[in-house]
Amino acid sequence: MSERSKSRKRSRDKSRKQKYRDESSDSSSSSSSSTSSSDAEIHLLMKLEKERKKALEIRKKQKELLKAKETPEEKRLRRLKRKQEKEKKIKEKMGWDNEYLHYTNSDNPFGDGELLSTFVWKKKLNKEGLVGITKEELEMRNKFKQEENKRELEKVKKRRMERDLEKQRKEEEALIAQRNKEATQFEEWERQEDTFHLEQARLRSHIRIQDGRAKPIDLLAKYISAEEEVDAVEMHEPYTYLNGLLTKDLEDLVEDIKVYKELEKGKNIDYWNDITIIVEDELQKLRKIEHQNEMDIALNRREGIHQSVASDVTSVFKGKTSSQLAALQKQIESKISNKTDGIDIGYWESLLSQLKAHMARARLQDRHKESLHRKLQVLKAEQAVSSSATTSNMKTEETDNSSDTEENEDNFVSPLDECFKAYEAGGYSPKLLSVDDIELGTIVFAEEDDLKRLEFTRQQVVDSDNKTDNITTKEEKLLQIEARKGMGEDEAQFSVEASLDNQVYLWSDKYRPRKPRYFNRVHTGFEWNKYNQTHYDMDNPPPKIVQGYKFNIFYPDLIDKSATPEYFLTTCPDREFSILRFHAGPPYEDIAFKIVNREWEYSYKRGFRCQFHNNIFQLWFHFKRYRYRR
Repeated sequence: MSERSKSRKRSRDKSRKQKYRDESSDSSSSSSSSTSSSDAEIHLLMKLEKERKKALEIRKKQKELLKAKETPEEKRLRRLKRKQEKEKKIKEKMGWDNEYLHYTNSDNPFGDGELLSTFVWKKKLNKEGLVGITKEELEMRNKFKQEENKRELEKVKKRRMERDLEKQRKEEEALIAQRNKEATQFEEWERQEDTFHLEQARLRSHIRIQDGRAKPIDLLAKYISAEEEVDAVEMHEPYTYLNGLLTKDLEDLVEDIKVYKELEKGKNIDYWNDITIIVEDELQKLRKIEHQNEMDIALNRREGIHQSVASDVTSVFKGKTSSQLAALQKQIESKISNKTDGIDIGYWESLLSQLKAHMARARLQDRHKESLHRKLQVLKAEQAVSSSATTSNMKTEETDNSSDTEENEDNFVSPLDECFKAYEAGGYSPKLLSVDDIELGTIVFAEEDDLKRLEFTRQQVVDSDNKTDNITTKEEKLLQIEARKGMGEDEAQFSVEASLDNQVYLWSDKYRPRKPRYFNRVHTGFEWNKYNQTHYDMDNPPPKIVQGYKFNIFYPDLIDKSATPEYFLTTCPDREFSILRFHAGPPYEDIAFKIVNREWEYSYKRGFRCQFHNNIFQLWFHFKRYRYRR
């Protein structure tokens, strides 16, 4: 065993020695290869250097050989060429263009023998006291000036950039200011446009009320606008205008109220909100009546109030003031929020939803009373009623009213109910009342004033057509201003109407016929024919003749805007005149004018116009001029 171990050990030592020899041989071979590569690079560089030096020596020898063999003429040309190359470099350094590079002292179009030399301003140097300055000093001085000029030029460039930036900044600020101005102007235009639309809506309401075809929104808008006018007194609450309306009317009224709320921009928002609540409540009642079936009965049960007790629920709210209804609302809300066992939540929620309409009516009633009270005070002040007596009466009335309110809050009776009871009892004759018995908001007239008012009203009824025709609205005034544009000295207003036969319209039972307004012009001038040229001159001109007409007929309230108005020309029996009749449609009657019977000029270049634009029907034309020819 020992011999085997010794033999194994010897074999291991031999393998280790062999491995070491191999590694040493590899390292030696790698080091020898690296050294051999570096030696090759050095040898190559040395060889290249030798070749370069050899080529340089060869060129030098060739150059010396050429110099030794060249003739004096070739030597002169060689030196001249080298001089020219030197001068070219100097010119390029001085900034000469290619156009002047071939100029020399002897060959230049200026005849300057010292063109290539630097110009020296001797008189300036003498003036500055630089007499006898050397060329080197002068070049240094010029170089310093050039550098100073460069610095000054950089400063100028910098200032110019700053000016450009400042200009750009100012332009941006001006652009922003212009945008802000345009935005402000646009907002003003929007506000004016909303105001214009609101005025137009009020004007349309006023016209419909005058024509006897008022819509509910017209009466409601008139009521709220009458609050600011002392002379305009509305004796009934605004929600009374909703009596007798159908489902379609109430739906249209909801949309009309939205339009007014949008146009008024938050003005009278409480008034319109209360009206909307009442309209929606009435609309809901009508829909229940129209669609009464089993599903609706089940719906009523889900709402918490059965149809049999609905009238009892209504009687709970009837006759209560706004303060009492507000207290009742708080009680119902507290019951719903507490959620006590055994309370029908659906019933109380339905009761609360119906309470909103009654509260809206109560608020409108309070607003109506306050408006009447305020107008009564103003009227009394205008009638020179003594302030002390008025104050005492108002105090006593206020105390009486407050005491009655405190004592009889639960026994409140509506004035309409009293009127209904009096009507049923047959008490048609009014009772004689004293001043103390008159309620607040009642306007008192003297007998003479009432008689004058009645006569004036009767005269209005008799002359209703004439009065309506004489009313000029704001829109018609604007149309007249538009029609007056471009009116020259040779034109005059023309309003000679021709009478028509009695006109009967199928739509007269629905719309009240009325004549449209107009602004017509007649164009006159001189006709310098052969006769007039012989017998007249500019100092003594001939009489003017009619040369054309311009008709502007206003149709602002035309029902069918898509139907363009028409005109008809009929020749009179005497052949000298014609009847020009205009026809539009409801609610306007036909209107006719008597004009000169001559042939028209239908070319637009001659001023002919027949159009319907911005509610104005325009018919402009001139007569043809005939030239005498042999």
